[in-house]
Amino acid sequence: MSAAITARGLARRFGPVVAVAGIDLDVPRAQIYGFLGPNGSGKSTTIRMLCGLLVPTRGTVSVLGHPVPRDAEVVRRKLGYMTQRFSLWDDLTVAENLDFMARVYGLDRGLRCERVAARIAGYALGAAAGQRAGTLSGGERQRLALAAATLHEPELLLLDEPTSAVDPQSRRDFWESLFALVARGTTILVSTHYMDEAERCHRLAILDRGRISAEGTPRELARDIDAVVIEIEAEDLLAARRALAALPEVRSVAQLGHRLHVLLSRDAAEPGRRVAAALAGHCPDARIERVGATLEDVFVAATRLKDGPATERVA
Repeated sequence: MSAAITARGLARRFGPVVAVAGIDLDVPRAQIYGFLGPNGSGKSTTIRMLCGLLVPTRGTVSVLGHPVPRDAEVVRRKLGYMTQRFSLWDDLTVAENLDFMARVYGLDRGLRCERVAARIAGYALGAAAGQRAGTLSGGERQRLALAAATLHEPELLLLDEPTSAVDPQSRRDFWESLFALVARGTTILVSTHYMDEAERCHRLAILDRGRISAEGTPRELARDIDAVVIEIEAEDLLAARRALAALPEVRSVAQLGHRLHVLLSRDAAEPGRRVAAALAGHCPDARIERVGATLEDVFVAATRLKDGPATERVA
């Protein structure tokens, strides 16, 4: 089966600013594919190009077998799009918002009533059906937005940081709804900057300065990280930090409670011995252990530790 989304050399610039610097992308069908990256990494710009809202400066995109932007109108009828900002109408009730969106999608009266009722029930909006959207909680607004984006049962759902304004329990419930959609065959592309959400994706692309820095399943990314990860327990963590600063192979040091989490260059020779030797005169009580990488380690190694800005020449 062909990929739901295929992009080659996808790039977009705004005057002198390179927002997306040449991306190759293959999003499998009926999976959740994540875009993880810091603000300004190109996540939102890429999503807008994929759904035809922005024309690429260069590169090609195929969505559900259709070239974009040429067949953007055809593609839009097959996809749902949910932005990080609530984009429905505050002065309309939950039921009125859903009915209006069903009309926009061209559903006939019978199907419109059926789908609106199903979404109200399926997304636990029954108690708020007659309530104006502007008075809903963050979690309720999020569920309403997802209900509206799926009224026409799209093959592809694009979600641009959809959980940025809700509490952890609402985020968890939202992701359970996404997996239910995937089980019915929907493909989902979601951008996020939350590590726990990224862990839930079937595959991930980590974006940095308009490029894909790493791609794969969360487990593959942790396995293939371009760094060695060491944890240190010591009484004087400040002294340990100062000692580690003298090692050129140390790329990042983060404190986690009573521990230091250290990333070193992957090609460092005997990293454990080097760290032990550096700490010996400062923290003789230090306990040193090589550990597996977390997704946050992968993110740091693929973004903040890369040198130099993204550049390209657009013909």
